[in-house]
Amino acid sequence: MSGPHASDPRTSEPRAAEPRVAEPQVPEPHPSGAASGGSAVARRPVVGRGEKVRAAVLEATLAELAEMRYAALTVDGVARRAGVHKTTVYRRWKDRDALIVDALTGQLAADIPIPDTGTIEGDLCALARGLAAWLGGPSGAAVLAVMLSEAVQAPGVAEARARIFEDRLRRAEPVVVRAVGRGELPAGVDPAEVVKALAAPLYFRVLITAEPVDDAAADRAVAAALAAARHGAFG
Repeated sequence: MSGPHASDPRTSEPRAAEPRVAEPQVPEPHPSGAASGGSAVARRPVVGRGEKVRAAVLEATLAELAEMRYAALTVDGVARRAGVHKTTVYRRWKDRDALIVDALTGQLAADIPIPDTGTIEGDLCALARGLAAWLGGPSGAAVLAVMLSEAVQAPGVAEARARIFEDRLRRAEPVVVRAVGRGELPAGVDPAEVVKALAAPLYFRVLITAEPVDDAAADRAVAAALAAARHGAFG
């Protein structure tokens, strides 16, 4: 009797089955789990490790924010969209707000290129159209979802939001400074105020009137901000 109990068929088969059951629960064995044909793995896209996983999770966070809004966002939902297990997320971020802060911080110096076309009209037009495209895309929608939610009460989230807008202003100001140097705008004009005047109509359409934010709306914002700047409204 002791021989069969000690034999490989009685002791090794359960051990061989255990990884197949556990693989869908742990992101690292996904590739082998996919090879075994486990249905739980098939329902979730497989991603790699390290920076690839981090990028997938942060991208999924922005998408979930844009689609579900802050109140309904869950770590489970982010994990499913990213193709990882929630334990993978919790190993890197302590809670939901930490994940959101990291995703928003990733928007710094991203998405809206700062132009240098050689004219203030060209630069402001490119800047406004880039902002319009960002507001209509998933990253802009995610930031707006946070901005209009109770998330602003969380210190880390509020700080990340403020840094995004401060970064936008800081990076766009050289457009106005160059225009002053070329004599296209009067000396003493406040670059930050010009950029705010450019952006304000676009945010108004998104947040207040729910109107489309397209190239035509961007061009009208440019015309208004440029006319005011040339007449000394921001000096």
